[in-house]
Amino acid sequence: MANTPDDGATDVLEPPEPPAQPPLKPHRDRLGLLLSGVGQTLITAGVIVLLFVVYEVWITNIFSAAKQEKVHTELIKQWESPTGDDPVVQAELGLPNGKQYTIPAGTGIAVLYIPRFGKDYAKTIVEGTDASDLEKGPGHYTGTQLPGQKGNFAIAGHRVGKGEPFLNLDELLPGDAVVVQTKATWYVYTVLGDPATKNLSTTNALGVPGREIVHPSNTTVIDPVPGHAGVPASKATESLITLTTCHPKFSATERMIIHGTLTRTVQASGSALPKELPGGTL
Repeated sequence: MANTPDDGATDVLEPPEPPAQPPLKPHRDRLGLLLSGVGQTLITAGVIVLLFVVYEVWITNIFSAAKQEKVHTELIKQWESPTGDDPVVQAELGLPNGKQYTIPAGTGIAVLYIPRFGKDYAKTIVEGTDASDLEKGPGHYTGTQLPGQKGNFAIAGHRVGKGEPFLNLDELLPGDAVVVQTKATWYVYTVLGDPATKNLSTTNALGVPGREIVHPSNTTVIDPVPGHAGVPASKATESLITLTTCHPKFSATERMIIHGTLTRTVQASGSALPKELPGGTL
């Protein structure tokens, strides 16, 4: 008797079922999730930092350029129609050394030229050194002297971003001109140091160097006689200029200080420029 297949049988061979995979250990699941979360967090943080750098280094320059243009335009209008109580004009009339004037914060007081930075370098100096002031341009330290006065005409400026007027302050050499323009007068300052050796550490008779690096808390560098705390402007024998900025670039851990001394003054004459500037004849 022939064998007959059982009902439902088939002649197709069925492969055996694969063995069941062992379940993942719980601690591996948690580790994978943790590493994935950390990776995503780091990527997000990196993007945020990059966007912040782009904003600080480039975008703020655009905003500051507009603010600088505005204060410059306002200053030129003031020069064209000066009021009797204009502080810089009064200072130029030979009022007593050390006398200070109330100047509204953030307003333009003079224009700064540094030939070493190129023929187009011209920055309107504003009164004050608060964050909002320095977004407009280099700022005059309130309480220090005005252009041409005996003592120290001290100015702060950003090195990176926000207009970065002092980006290349480290390129100044002994003997370089730093020119300040007011309505009535051009003031020509010269960076201190030894021009023959280009040594900025060389000091003048008062012990003031051309350049120094100091801690941010060292405010004696903007005293009437830098480095000589307690000496009033009335006792100052030279007219100095001091430029301050952050050091090194992209950091605020220290301050770079440039000192110069007034070497000559030139009365303004129409659109003529002092000879220290390109095309100058005065």
